[in-house]
Amino acid sequence: MIQLGPDIWTALGPHQSTLGFHYPTRMVVIRLADGGLFVWSPIALTPALQSAVDALGPVRHLIAPNTLHHMSLGDWQAAYPHACTHGAPGLPAKRSDLVFDDALNDTPCPDWADQIDQCVLQGNAITTEVVFFHRASATVLFTDLIQHFPRDWFSGWRAVVARLDLMTAPEPSVPRKFRLAFRDRGAARAALATITTWPANTLVMAHGAPVKDAQAVIKRAFGWL
Repeated sequence: MIQLGPDIWTALGPHQSTLGFHYPTRMVVIRLADGGLFVWSPIALTPALQSAVDALGPVRHLIAPNTLHHMSLGDWQAAYPHACTHGAPGLPAKRSDLVFDDALNDTPCPDWADQIDQCVLQGNAITTEVVFFHRASATVLFTDLIQHFPRDWFSGWRAVVARLDLMTAPEPSVPRKFRLAFRDRGAARAALATITTWPANTLVMAHGAPVKDAQAVIKRAFGWL
């Protein structure tokens, strides 16, 4: 676990593979005012990771922030049966094998309402993503809609695809496949109007290293919209 700021930590999971594209996935743990933990985009749960998380406090909330990041939820639910599970809109129907306590929306849960803001970034045909803002650390959390890999992360034909998809652009960007999948751009613009009012200094992505000057990076990433 690497501390990012007041009461916020991050950890990288083992590399996942989609069509031969290997990439790490990042999770974030936020300690709430009551001492309980808010676990965003849980990665594969290993004994070492569980020990590190337990050292920070009791896990109270498991957050699946979009309809693509849910593969490890079952293991976390088994390890923390008393934690509440919150899924992005559409995910409870997609994962009917899992129990969800609620579907995330634009209204924060009372347990974190005065500490973490959230906004549903609607209008994308691939995924609906909930973006979060942790006030104490001035950190905004994006899952898949902003990504950034080093230029040489992929090789061969996959490097070409990644470059064309903007996954390896010079700075964090919205991958081209997600840009093309925005069917309701008005809804997306409305959500971004909220997100860009947050006084964020740090941008954390599930696929990419954290960066500073968060709001400027977000505005450039979505400038095409």
